[in-house]
Amino acid sequence: MAHLKYTPVPRMLAKGVTLLQQIDSQNTSLHYIELKVMKLSAESSYQESLGEKEVCVVALTGKITVTDGEKQFSDLGTRKSVFEKIPTDSVYISIKQTFKISAVTEAVVVLCYAPSDKKKTTTLIKASDNTIEHRGVQQNKRLVHNILPDTCSIADRLLVVEVFTDGGNWSSYPPHKHDQDDLPRESLLEETYYHEMNPRQGFVFQRVYTDDRLLDETMTVENGDVVVVPKGYHPVGVPDGYDSYYLNVMAGPLRKWQFHNDPAHEWLLDRK
Repeated sequence: MAHLKYTPVPRMLAKGVTLLQQIDSQNTSLHYIELKVMKLSAESSYQESLGEKEVCVVALTGKITVTDGEKQFSDLGTRKSVFEKIPTDSVYISIKQTFKISAVTEAVVVLCYAPSDKKKTTTLIKASDNTIEHRGVQQNKRLVHNILPDTCSIADRLLVVEVFTDGGNWSSYPPHKHDQDDLPRESLLEETYYHEMNPRQGFVFQRVYTDDRLLDETMTVENGDVVVVPKGYHPVGVPDGYDSYYLNVMAGPLRKWQFHNDPAHEWLLDRK
């Protein structure tokens, strides 16, 4: 199996456009998810033709304009840092489209991809469209921004969510998994985690493990790293003094998030 943690290896794609991360079937064991993290300088642009893939363009920080040649969405983006903890704007673009991203200011953009054979409508997902949740109790609290939840019908396969976890807390916890095509009990969804820390020199711990422990890896994850979860449980622990952000992308054969808790730790859900 390919390794699970990917550190940024910046390379120039075009003038003013730096590719920080690229996750796909060539360097991972994933079948349903691809990911790009890009930094654009002001007034630079990036263009791509999708083929048989859908994409969610997330304006992580800074301001951008996105067009598919027919629809244009200008001045997207709401924050200079993800740790402002406010939702941001995104754009969903369907298969066989060519899209262009133009940076109004310096910006970081995440492109979240999944294979698709269904033609959908290019859709602006405004920051105000994000549903906001506060999950967990005690040291298991986190803030969630749902960009593309399974309750909306915009996308074919993609699910996209942002999660903020304060220092000293755990996230994606109690440990849960979604690697079996066994609805209504559990759905099969691969997952990626794009991580940022505040302050930037911080780190978190993430464990990815299966019931049989044939996969059992615990990683020290730093700012800008991506963790790939092809299967198994995947909790995140955040040390005191540092806050955690991650952008989750999930995709599988069916667009349904139905998870299964690790039975050994499910008792934690009974705490008040």
